[in-house]
Amino acid sequence: MAVKMRLKRMGAKKKPFYRIVVADSRSPRDGRFIEEVGTYDPNQEPSAIKFNEEATKKWLANGAQPTDRVAKLLKTAGI
Repeated sequence: MAVKMRLKRMGAKKKPFYRIVVADSRSPRDGRFIEEVGTYDPNQEPSAIKFNEEATKKWLANGAQPTDRVAKLLKTAGI
């Protein structure tokens, strides 16, 4: 089972808010996930990025692959 860290879109139309989740790569974007590890709000200035650092490091150590956008957010957050 390939596990990915990716964004799950939430929020109203034209006002996106994202949850950073760990999910099976075969599940749909906003579908089933294993664990929520953070949030990302691009509407705030500057963008609000929050991670549960312990859970994020655990999943990365266990082989979860972050998507390109999540990798940039991890780098920005300093993880």
